[in-house]
Amino acid sequence: MTAAEGARRRILIVGGGTAGWLTAAYLAKTLGANLSGGTEITLIESSDIGIIGVGEGTFPTIRSTLAAIGIDEARFLRESTATFKQGVHFVDWAETPAPGASPTQALGAVAGHTHYFHPFNFPHIGNGPGGNGPELLPYWLLGGAGDLPFAEAVTLQKAVADASRGPKRPVDPPYAAPLNYAYHFDANRLAVLLRTVATELGVRHRVGTVTDVALDGSGAVARVETREHGSLSADLYIDCSGFRAEIIGRALKVPFKSYQDVLFNDRAVALQVPYDRPDAPIPSYTVATAHEAGWTWDIGLNDRRGTGYVYSSRHTDDTRAEQVLRRYLGPAAEGRDVRLLKFDSGCRTAQWVGNCVAVGLSGGFFEPLESTGIMLIEVAAHMIAQYFPWGETGLDSAGTAASMAATARTYNALMGKRYERIVDFLKLHYCITRRTDSAYWRDNADPATIPESLRDRLAVWAHRPPGRFDFVADHETFLPASYQYVLYGMGFKTDLEPARALHRRMDEARHEFRGLRTVAPQAVSSLPTHRELVEEVYSTGFRPPQAAPGRR
Repeated sequence: MTAAEGARRRILIVGGGTAGWLTAAYLAKTLGANLSGGTEITLIESSDIGIIGVGEGTFPTIRSTLAAIGIDEARFLRESTATFKQGVHFVDWAETPAPGASPTQALGAVAGHTHYFHPFNFPHIGNGPGGNGPELLPYWLLGGAGDLPFAEAVTLQKAVADASRGPKRPVDPPYAAPLNYAYHFDANRLAVLLRTVATELGVRHRVGTVTDVALDGSGAVARVETREHGSLSADLYIDCSGFRAEIIGRALKVPFKSYQDVLFNDRAVALQVPYDRPDAPIPSYTVATAHEAGWTWDIGLNDRRGTGYVYSSRHTDDTRAEQVLRRYLGPAAEGRDVRLLKFDSGCRTAQWVGNCVAVGLSGGFFEPLESTGIMLIEVAAHMIAQYFPWGETGLDSAGTAASMAATARTYNALMGKRYERIVDFLKLHYCITRRTDSAYWRDNADPATIPESLRDRLAVWAHRPPGRFDFVADHETFLPASYQYVLYGMGFKTDLEPARALHRRMDEARHEFRGLRTVAPQAVSSLPTHRELVEEVYSTGFRPPQAAPGRR
């Protein structure tokens, strides 16, 4: 071993799956695991522990993360059997379905059911004189778009998604598109792809079982004992061991903070089902349908659907939950067994303690609404890379210990606020409902179950819409546009009449609303169907348009 190799900083990641391998791949790329003087990264995972994922959805940030790792988009799509996601289509969240209305998998307007769309595109801002067009939301609130739903009035994405079109064309560059998007994918396949890429980037892979975690005199992790590889030590330990939380929970005893009094759902039954025909349209969004004690997710991969029912065990039981899911799916569920998952929405009171950082389920988990799980893994990986302690080698160094403690305080403050804001955003979907048909929905609308921070915001937003000064960017996962789509999709009322005189650009706004309605059919016709896009990219990848003969 050379002096340079002996001085390399070492990371040990405990646990694989999406959390472990995504973190490993990103850190290997950014911290130079393949470079002389870079960071030595080892990941150990047990062959006996499976992946929790049952078919996953993501947030648009995943595109920049995958690109930063260096994974070709077509390869990712193909090897993860991924499809495109342009947002979330919510059914029956705002109001009780009409009496006699059957469970619906249909998209768009269905008799007896309410629905709205949370797209990933930001609301359109008009060009206006000098490129300074009016923000459309105030004028939508003042009736400038007529009775069009908010998402339909201010974006093209709803029209594109409703027409089962993809967000891009095969000739568009990888990770770029006319419309913002994320993905649906198979979690097991993604973990395999990330493992392959991470090891190519220099991550050392160990298959083994952790039997003990030894602490030193200061309470930091001294080493990890394994059955197959003996003692493993590092400068930084990353706990990706899932709900078991081998290091952050069992060894370091960091308490878990539950948000069960705010977010009631604590169980899910999941089921994968085939399409009714091989060429069935693939929705380019998650379908989230509300039921008596929770909601079903329904995501489309290229060869099957991933579905499940997330519910509160205080408001129903497992048998009834399975009945609800099977009733929703109809004949597609016949002869197929469901998978039962139990969880508690919450997080560790600290994510970084001493020389250990918790990433993924070991650090915290919220129900799958709005796909926060993988996004939080991305945030953690980015922050660890930014804050990685490049100081003196040796944890007994006073300088390194002080730097690590300061880093932990900063990291915990930022992640703690981010968790709190996610709780607010998820609760928003429930607490402004007008459903009163079950105790579940009545309890969700009870002000006593709404965090004070969200209650204050709702009080303010009754008289003005959400704006950027309501949010601290580094604490937020969901920006003002997402709050606006949910608020006004759910039918929340913001009374701008007293301030109507301040909004003097109504004619410009109406022009923009008309323009969007005119352009929407053109956008739809210019994009392939979602299934066509997926199948072509699987087959040939993304291909730049061919130059005309004689031109370069």
